[in-house]
Amino acid sequence: MELTLSIAIGVLTGSGVWLLLRPRTYQVIIGLALLSYAVNLFIFSMGRLRVGSAAILEGSAAVNPADYADPVPQALVLTAIVIGFATTALFLVVLLASRGLTGSDHVDGREPK
Repeated sequence: MELTLSIAIGVLTGSGVWLLLRPRTYQVIIGLALLSYAVNLFIFSMGRLRVGSAAILEGSAAVNPADYADPVPQALVLTAIVIGFATTALFLVVLLASRGLTGSDHVDGREPK
């Protein structure tokens, strides 16, 4: 499971960086989205991969924290997803405005000759 997750994070990161280096603004936006997904997976994996574990402690008796999932990375990833969605929407609006003003979706605003 850890190997699969590591490969997925690596593929998302590599694809995101490759798209960030492209000359079109839409490709840059998709690259940023892929990088944010990779970071979200990385943060989520830092909370230990536990399947079927409760995130909330029950009762006031002494418990072993290793038996429970850490809720902090889950909350951070949920917040990052919402913020990432909002910034992607903002980037798309700026992309449409820039394309309307310049007539091109090139990062520099003009096509190379």
